[in-house]
Amino acid sequence: MQEFVFSDKWYWFLIGAAASYLVGCFNFAVLISFFKKKDIRRVGSGNPGTLNMTRTFGLKVGIINFLCDAVKGGGPALAGYFIFKDYVFAGTAVSVADFARYFFGAFVIIGHVFPVTMKFKGGKGIASTVGLFAFALPCENWWYIFIIAAFIVCLFVYIAVTEWGAMGSLIGVSGLTVWQAVIFALRYSGHLSEGWVIGLFAVLLFINLLTWAAHRKNIVRLLAGEEHRTSVIKHKNRN
Repeated sequence: MQEFVFSDKWYWFLIGAAASYLVGCFNFAVLISFFKKKDIRRVGSGNPGTLNMTRTFGLKVGIINFLCDAVKGGGPALAGYFIFKDYVFAGTAVSVADFARYFFGAFVIIGHVFPVTMKFKGGKGIASTVGLFAFALPCENWWYIFIIAAFIVCLFVYIAVTEWGAMGSLIGVSGLTVWQAVIFALRYSGHLSEGWVIGLFAVLLFINLLTWAAHRKNIVRLLAGEEHRTSVIKHKNRN
């Protein structure tokens, strides 16, 4: 493994963060709804994201939107892993790739939630966050994808049965965050006081808090019993 001296090569993180943010600013829901002759921002909840796309256009379109956003969230994380997988931070045993993939992923989600291309009013970031977690670990151990797939299926069943899309999404993101945090806690069990390890956990926490903050209105509506239902089993076309 080669040593990565952050003070000499910090600009790689700046470039990666900027590129990841710009990737996040591209909203597939707006693009797909344009081809469907509607503006998703003016339909249903007004949120340009997977749940509103599913409510408005049906399950198939919702799945397409989810997959596009998931790839958007996972792509920069994948790039971060392969660019830095042979490096450790100088003077530590911490892999640069372990930090970089979540750091870049966080900026994708920031771009999705606060896109400069849409006056900083974007989606909620759930699909992109799930995509980040779906790519982040399987890129080093491919069989992790089965755990991710099983988790997503359970999440889909929960939403299908309860029709609480926002709550299911938040539970899913929180569960994935905790799972991957545990993986790294075990990996760096003897180095938990290292600054870069603390930074990794801080990024994971930030990602989780960002998605919860983006859903603050949904949480208020849930508590008031006024939240929009998300039916993924039956869909009635809304004109």
